[in-house]
Amino acid sequence: MWIAVIYLWVVNGLTLLAFGWDKLRAGKRKRRIPERKLLWLAALGGSPGALVGRWIFRHKTRKKLFSYYLFGITSMQVVLIYVLSTYEFATLF
Repeated sequence: MWIAVIYLWVVNGLTLLAFGWDKLRAGKRKRRIPERKLLWLAALGGSPGALVGRWIFRHKTRKKLFSYYLFGITSMQVVLIYVLSTYEFATLF
């Protein structure tokens, strides 16, 4: 259990830092992190960090397709958490 919690903290922290780093690089017109990598970080469990990063840094907010993918990933993770938590609860009784 603790490994999963630590993993989620790390992946969300990295995702948040990646969004901040990409925003910083965008302002300086330097090489950026590809959107695909940002979405992979979200898919690996960093969707809360991605959503917070979008909000804090106001980054990737005008990219419609990116937003659809990010919210799709987040929605699927929420459904998965719900299904797993109800399954775990159901197996207790």
